[in-house]
Amino acid sequence: MTPAQAKTQRVLVIEDEQNLAFGVRDALQHAGFVVELCHDGKQGLERIRTGTPDLVVLDLMLPGMNGLDILSALRAEKREVRVVILTALTSESDLVRGFELGADDYMKKPFSPRELVARVEAQFRRTAQPKEQTVELDLPGGIRVDLSRLEVHRDGQLIALTPREGDIIRYLIANRHRVVTRDDLLLDVWHYKSANVETRTVDIHIVGLRRKIEPNPAEPTLVQTVRGKGYRWFS
Repeated sequence: MTPAQAKTQRVLVIEDEQNLAFGVRDALQHAGFVVELCHDGKQGLERIRTGTPDLVVLDLMLPGMNGLDILSALRAEKREVRVVILTALTSESDLVRGFELGADDYMKKPFSPRELVARVEAQFRRTAQPKEQTVELDLPGGIRVDLSRLEVHRDGQLIALTPREGDIIRYLIANRHRVVTRDDLLLDVWHYKSANVETRTVDIHIVGLRRKIEPNPAEPTLVQTVRGKGYRWFS
């Protein structure tokens, strides 16, 4: 790697399997990132608080404090940091919960270090969105969505949207005249260099989003599935 290839982004890897952690560190350092390792959940949360990394690679099963509790603490403290989850768990509910708590992407173990580097690089290609005027959506069932505040008002409750969920809604609305494919979302919302990857991150995000904005999530009408093609906004 030449000095011109060096990056200034700081990545904190919180992973208790040391051989895996070292492999992830080496791959990210080879790609030019500044990398720090931590093998304990509580220590990892403290390093996020004191070291302010730009991105965290976070295992869910950790000693001291698990990854979901770390995400919950970060959300409570309103810390904005990109997070890529590492997990051996296969439960969709665990992954949905992770995304609801602010995770941006996930990698299922075992995984390719090269693929992880690509996912991390995609996170840094996400440019900050310009501040916009209030965008409020009045949806069926008396549901109101405030995209500027990332809030859903329904049944007298206030539900927070994640930035990624807000991005998905904006993208679907901007392309409401056509069917949006999974590849479109991976390339234009997740900013992957290629959509030729094995990941269910789009599907899992859609499941979580529907739970928040659909009058009946079991029979979605707002984020419509077009079988074999993709998704379309309802109007």
